[in-house]
Amino acid sequence: LTGSPWGDWALYTASPLRAFENELGVQAPYGFWDPLDFTADGNKENFLRRRAVEIKHGRVSMYACIGYLVPESIGKFPGYLSPSEGIKFSDVPNGLGALSKVPAAGWAQIVIFCGLIENTGFFQGRQNIGIMKDASMTNGLGPGNYGLGWLGAFNKLKPEPKLRTRKLNSEIANGRLAMFAIMGLLFQNGTFGTTGPEMWFVQFPEYGNTVGDFIPKNLA
Repeated sequence: LTGSPWGDWALYTASPLRAFENELGVQAPYGFWDPLDFTADGNKENFLRRRAVEIKHGRVSMYACIGYLVPESIGKFPGYLSPSEGIKFSDVPNGLGALSKVPAAGWAQIVIFCGLIENTGFFQGRQNIGIMKDASMTNGLGPGNYGLGWLGAFNKLKPEPKLRTRKLNSEIANGRLAMFAIMGLLFQNGTFGTTGPEMWFVQFPEYGNTVGDFIPKNLA
């Protein structure tokens, strides 16, 4: 594509292959990476929808990873999760075990709260949303931008363009990592049936602790 018959590749600015190479999230060493050619048609609207979905999934995954790590290391809230059913926060296991412990009314509250955020764009009034479309796709501010300003401070903090770009790139990169991380955490949790140390550390057999000792100690 860049040989002499085609001329100078830098002049092909309208090519679908070049349409998104300067977007956020295009980072070294891979640059714009689209192995399945989702963006081969150069459709801007489809790209922005996928980017909004990527950012949202990344943010949810970062919260999910924190939800795995913090209760194990710091602890849980005091008091009751459901006073009517006598369920304390300490009664709810970490990870997948919580799915069967949290009451149905609790899950309903979570779904309603998420729907409220979606419908109001983080409490900014009724938004234009629908199937495969959230507020950041229709407000003209860009994917994942709900108009809250830097750090969600409702535009009370003055943004610095270069710093903002760096932090937005960091958010996308961290979100991508978190999506892989939460899948690993869920798989390990499901495999080992716990979120404790057994999930994080390989448990060597007793005879594997001493270098050069290949005979199980209970057989010696």
